[in-house]
Amino acid sequence: MGDTMSSPTGTVKAEGIMVPDFGRAPPKGCPMHQDVNKSAPPPECPMHQGSAPASDQMKKAADVPAHQDRAYEFVECPMRAADRAKSMMSDINPANMMPPPNQRPSAGQPFPLSVVREESTIPRAGSEQKWVYPSEQMFWNAMLRKGWRWNNDDIKQKDMTNIIRIHNQNNEQAWQEILRWEKLHSIECPCGPSLLRFGGKAKDFSPRARFRHWMGHELPFDRHDWIIDRCGKEVRYVIDYYDGGQVSKHTILDVRPAFDSLGAVWDRMKVAWWRWTST
Repeated sequence: MGDTMSSPTGTVKAEGIMVPDFGRAPPKGCPMHQDVNKSAPPPECPMHQGSAPASDQMKKAADVPAHQDRAYEFVECPMRAADRAKSMMSDINPANMMPPPNQRPSAGQPFPLSVVREESTIPRAGSEQKWVYPSEQMFWNAMLRKGWRWNNDDIKQKDMTNIIRIHNQNNEQAWQEILRWEKLHSIECPCGPSLLRFGGKAKDFSPRARFRHWMGHELPFDRHDWIIDRCGKEVRYVIDYYDGGQVSKHTILDVRPAFDSLGAVWDRMKVAWWRWTST
């Protein structure tokens, strides 16, 4: 999804939260109570809603990020892998016989990079589709736009494959941590959240990260803010990425809802209490 440089470490570890089980059964609309052959999704889900006005539909279409437009044309599933050469032809714009700009090799690029993109497990708000991760070529071009320049001793072609893999792992783990927080709201939003938009703020350290730094810990090497759609309500999450070092060999993710509302403050207080009482 995002084109942000990730840690060179090999695995991902998140500082997970503990949501206690109060013995309450999930709502009847949840999948475990349904007959897969007969049941329909809960009435709160988008497919049961009335058609939005044309103006709203146009607004949603305009809100689709540029890097997600035509993204599925670059997703390589197993049945297309054997016919990759043919599928690549569909990526050419017939108007100028060129590939999309963000998939075009940069001037002086020392080696070719894959343009294949991987589908995530993260639902995209306002769509039946999921977010699609950037290709190696897109990631390379994004680093160039941010001022990075390649030298002979820099990353090699195989390094880009590893960078994309770690980038995707980080995002998948971040989403799983968000889903754990969102279990606190499973009754009000039985269909679960979807990701509306996100942004990188690598040098805009969060108050929590600054406090940890004052206590002697290292600052995170990256930060993302993810805005999710909780059944019509926008909720912001802050994700700090810490380098686990060469000994632990993992990236540490600190995922939590931002202090944007009393509800988020209450969620943070509850989880802090559960953590404290469970140790």
